[in-house]
Amino acid sequence: ERDTLLTLRSATFNLGFWQLLKGNVEVMDVVLDGLTVDFVKENQQANYDFLFRSRSNGEKETERAPEKAGYDKRVQTLLNGVFRLLPSEGRLTRLYVRERKDSDSVSLYVPEFNIENHRFRSQLTFVEEGHTQHWKTEGEINSGERRVSVSIQAPDELTVPYIRRRLGAEVAFDRLWLSFTQQEEDEKMVLLGQTEVDGLKVFHRRLSLERINLNHGKLDFQLNVEPHALELDSCSTIRFNDLQFHPYLRVEPPSHLMASIHQPLFPAKELFNSLPHGLFENLEGIRVEGELAYDFELDADLARPDSLKFYSDLRPQHFRILGYGTTNLGKMSEEFEYTAYENEMPVRTFPVGPSWNHFLPLDSVPQLMRMAVLQSEDGGFFYHQGFLPDAIREAMVYDLKERRFARGGSTISMQLVKNVFLNRRKNIARKLEEALIVWLIEQNRLTSKERMFEVYLNIAEWGPGVYGLLEASEFYFGKRPSQLTLEECIYLASIIPKPKHYRSSFEANGRLKENQEGHFRLVARRMAAKGVISEAAAEGIDLSRVVLTGEAGRCFADSLSLSTPQPVP
Repeated sequence: ERDTLLTLRSATFNLGFWQLLKGNVEVMDVVLDGLTVDFVKENQQANYDFLFRSRSNGEKETERAPEKAGYDKRVQTLLNGVFRLLPSEGRLTRLYVRERKDSDSVSLYVPEFNIENHRFRSQLTFVEEGHTQHWKTEGEINSGERRVSVSIQAPDELTVPYIRRRLGAEVAFDRLWLSFTQQEEDEKMVLLGQTEVDGLKVFHRRLSLERINLNHGKLDFQLNVEPHALELDSCSTIRFNDLQFHPYLRVEPPSHLMASIHQPLFPAKELFNSLPHGLFENLEGIRVEGELAYDFELDADLARPDSLKFYSDLRPQHFRILGYGTTNLGKMSEEFEYTAYENEMPVRTFPVGPSWNHFLPLDSVPQLMRMAVLQSEDGGFFYHQGFLPDAIREAMVYDLKERRFARGGSTISMQLVKNVFLNRRKNIARKLEEALIVWLIEQNRLTSKERMFEVYLNIAEWGPGVYGLLEASEFYFGKRPSQLTLEECIYLASIIPKPKHYRSSFEANGRLKENQEGHFRLVARRMAAKGVISEAAAEGIDLSRVVLTGEAGRCFADSLSLSTPQPVP
């Protein structure tokens, strides 16, 4: 009661006699016509599920399952099969492979596939969801020399099938070439080869909402296949547009990953000229001079997240920005227009400078408020260069434990760049662009630390539609910032990460919840250590002194009355 899986008009095989005596099948040459393979699945029933059917209920497993072979043995078995089953001579005509799952379908048609003296060439036609594309392939599979090479190209852009349907992504290119040879060294298998791609384009919403154009890339690789690990040797070379570096990568399944890059001084323009279009839109067209060096180390074990090691350092030498690209990265140094967003939609635009009647110069911000924000958000802001490696590592550990991107380890510099220069969409592209812009601003002192902190205090969201310290002070307490008490300063600093949820900090009686006390005392002790307040003041912190006397208090009272059941008249 299932669709036909396979049909074949005719086939002639010439098998290797000596391999057959050993129990192996080695195809010397083949002539095959009219092979059609249909994989069909409707609902939960497939015409190929018998291939994966387990033993019947009547049979019991009496023997212990054999231990899985190492990766070297598995790859060896796979390559042996490829080299034995793909003949040195042959001709395949009218080959169809079709897959249909409910209403989705994809098909491959090969009108003719010729193999002569280990070399093959063919034309392929892919049809997926009504979209047809024609591929031209050629290459070599030489069992005697244990060598494989494949070239794929198309008259137009070539899109990899299945990727969009299965992963919601898109991978396209103009030409792809892969070649490798198999060698044996000590107790590991080594694959030496090259792969090159032209016109590579990638799309996935978690990377970027725009198509990323990676242009040209080439990899000369040495892949070491060990029994329990896969390793990309550091002698491998990646050439990406104008950039060249030597990566190291080691994967020890199921959960251990190690990676490193150690790049000595190289021309800085090679990095910025190689940035992919669509991934760093604010930096497109930027011109630089000087040199850069980069070091990166990562050692992560999902089974032991606390053991994670992370290091990243981009070092300049005689580096200078000659001209900005799409965006003026120094615009924060003077008055500029800031646009606030809600759910990726602009909701409010105002100037960050003296022409805005709610602007508060840094020297008008009380010392208590400044220090409360710094000790709550980024105590080392005036001393670091945009990044806190320990905070990034702790965030990565937390994310590994949660198995999601839950924490970012952001500094004030990173929050500023995110809000002033970037969209609010959370994806990998935005984080990479954010890091590079922060580095450029901090390393080149495009904006002073004092002005950055001033901008931060004036654009930070402090509640629903509340932006900047002046509005926040009035909204919560009906005061000027200079009139704020110690507890009120710490409270305002504490709600910056979640400004719209300020109501959740209070009990129904309008008092701060007891779970807020730990953070208040932590910030107060840090402020005492900096000499801003006395030890006695830190120990005397009293949550009851935080009373919402401004508009926030009325909003809080209104929300309580709406949520309280009213008596029926």
